[in-house]
Amino acid sequence: MRVMVIGASKDRKKYGNKAVRAFMREGHTVLPVNPNETEIEGLEVYETVADVPGPIDRVTVYLPTRFGISAMKALGKRDDVGEVWLNPGADEPEVVAAAREAGYEPILACSIIAIGEMPE
Repeated sequence: MRVMVIGASKDRKKYGNKAVRAFMREGHTVLPVNPNETEIEGLEVYETVADVPGPIDRVTVYLPTRFGISAMKALGKRDDVGEVWLNPGADEPEVVAAAREAGYEPILACSIIAIGEMPE
């Protein structure tokens, strides 16, 4: 599975990093997005949602509300995304509404647990 992690982080204590590591451990192709980083856990980091080559099977989001809304708008401009997961803390009603406006029915759950991992 090709997984875009929006809000990926170098900080191993943050869920945006825990997700990168969990999906890597499970053998998925991880595509981290963070405009402030160039490398996370040995992976190339994309500056924007638009920069990530598709297709994308799953998007998992770890962003504060205002950035989450922008990310949903950017995803709405793509036509190659399967699922959108809004993890706890990134699942505010405004972000959910923005995802729906972009054409997605977001999954409101922890994507790390969904693949059988524990956030560590």
